[in-house]
Parts: sequence; structure tokens; C-alpha cells
Amino acid sequence: MILDLLDNAHRYDSYIGFAQAFEFLSHADLKQLPVGKYEIDGDRIYAMVAHEPGRKSEDALLETHEKYIDIQFILAGTDTMGWKPKSLCRQPTQGYDPKADIQFFADRPDAWIAVTGGAFAIFFPEDAHMPLISPDQIHKVVVKIAVTP
Repeated sequence: MILDLLDNAHRYDSYIGFAQAFEFLSHADLKQLPVGKYEIDGDRIYAMVAHEPGRKSEDALLETHEKYIDIQFILAGTDTMGWKPKSLCRQPTQGYDPKADIQFFADRPDAWIAVTGGAFAIFFPEDAHMPLISPDQIHKVVVKIAVTP
């Protein structure tokens, strides 16, 4: 898991697909994009713009992905994201869904990270995460980068 500011995105360019992802996130008109999916490099790299109400941590589950890395960039609001190593998750609520690339766990996070506007969190397949924890609306972009090119 990585927490950083968009100003430092160039430090991650050596990861495959990250330069393209951060180029998309650097667009000045990002806040004006309608909610929806945006292809950056086909299914290999794509973005999802969301404007959603936050939820309470007790109403949420940890999630993991096997095929994609998440870059969760906050445009407005504060998304207090929970984190726990997937290897320590012991309470799956279902098996892995390969079509949706997701598995949920009822474990509680080991750490909480308040991600504010202009900051991003990166979650790798080994990172269980619980996003959208907030009493307010969250405007964010999640860029998905395929683990294997």
C-alpha cells in the first residue's frame, strides 16, 4: 500500500502502466468528467470516476483484487480507507469472483488512512482495503492497472 500526493506521482513511473495512469489523473478537467468508466489502455488500464456517499465502517467489508492494482485518487472529500494485509484476513464472506475481480472479507482493518483531495492510495493484490468510509460525499477516480501486461 502506498499513500502519496499527485505531485510525487513521477516516482512511480517505473511500475508498468503507472505513467499512463498518472498522466490521466493529471488532466486539469478531471473534476468535470461524468461518473463512469474511461479506457486508458483497453482493459489493461482504465479509470472509473465516482461521486458517492460515504459509508460507516461497520457497514463495509474489506476487499481484495487479484488481477488489478488500484490507484484511488481523491478529488473532493476525505476517504478514510481501512487496510490489512490479505495474508492476515481470516473471514472471507465469499470466494473470489474472477469476473468482478473481487473478494470480500469481514475482518476489521489493521490501519486507517485518511486520504484527502489531491492524494492517492495504491493497493496491490496483497492489500485488503476498505474504501468509501466517510460521513460525506466522496468524489474520486479509481485507476485499475492489470497486474500482468
